[in-house]
Amino acid sequence: MKRRILLVDDELAILLTLKAVLEMNGFEVETAASAREAIQKLDKGVFHMVITDIKMETSTAGYDVIRAARKQPYNPATAVLTAYPALGEEWHAQGAQTLLVKPVGTEDLLRQLEALLITHEDHKQAAARGEAPAKASSHKNAHKAT
Repeated sequence: MKRRILLVDDELAILLTLKAVLEMNGFEVETAASAREAIQKLDKGVFHMVITDIKMETSTAGYDVIRAARKQPYNPATAVLTAYPALGEEWHAQGAQTLLVKPVGTEDLLRQLEALLITHEDHKQAAARGEAPAKASSHKNAHKAT
C-alpha cells in the first residue's frame, strides 16, 4: 500500500515540484492550494502525512490545517513547510511534528519524511498498546529537521 500525503501550498510551482518528487519516490500525493481546500480533503480522505505551508490565505493558515489534521481519527503525521525558519517553537506548539525549510533538497526531504513517518507510527503503536511514547522524541526529530 502506498503512503498517502496531503501536500498544501498556495505556490503552484512548489506544489507541483514537491508532488512530482514525492510521487517519483513512491508516495501517493494529493494536493491542496489553500487551507480551506486542505481541511475539506482531510475530512474526505485518509492520509499518512500532511505537509503544509504556513503562509497562505492568512499568515497562519497552515496552523489551521495542522489543527484539523490532528483532529482526524486516522491521526496523520504533520509537517510544516516554510521559507521562514525563524518561527521559533510556535510550529511545534501548534501540533506540527517537524519543520521543513524551503528550499529543501530532495535527499534531505525524503530522509526527514521517512524519519517522521517511522517515529509517528511508533507513537501510534505505543498509544494503541497503552504505553507512553518515548519522551520528547518527536520534539527531538523536529530539531533535526531544522
